[in-house]
Amino acid sequence: MTDKMDNSATFYQYKLIKKVPLHKRMNSFYLMLPCLAVILEMILISWTSIFYFVLAAPLVLWIHYVISRSTLLIAGFHYRKRWAFSMTLPWLGYMPNQHITYRLFLKINSYTIWIGLCLFLVLMFWSPLSFTIALLIWHLWLMLPRLYAISRLSSMRKDGMIKFNSDDISYYKQ
Repeated sequence: MTDKMDNSATFYQYKLIKKVPLHKRMNSFYLMLPCLAVILEMILISWTSIFYFVLAAPLVLWIHYVISRSTLLIAGFHYRKRWAFSMTLPWLGYMPNQHITYRLFLKINSYTIWIGLCLFLVLMFWSPLSFTIALLIWHLWLMLPRLYAISRLSSMRKDGMIKFNSDDISYYKQ
């Protein structure tokens, strides 16, 4: 039985090049940002902004999911087992749950950032101001950890692999 498993098993050997830690203080500051944003929006625009703020969060998550999944489908990558919806901080949303190429991560997140911004700016003409601001705040808030990962790994080669954990980002070379 072990001979069959050894012959059919695939072994990946990745060499850890860089590990970017995620500090607990950063997570607590990250959690306080939406609270501060909704308070500012309620003070500056209207107290009813809280309803738009609550409505915008799942909508932005869904839009990010659609953009990311569409990008994966168009690019032709096999994603079903490698990507999943994550509810762990700070990686909320549609994220890779295994090793993923850094180049693919850059591609998906750049499309998500720019298409999301364009979509929310177009919605600005038909939506109330507080709803548009809430959409932009949630969009930027959800993209902030990904942008942090991209900025910290910007000096690395694009052909590496990355893995997201709850307390660090690991960059590997094959």
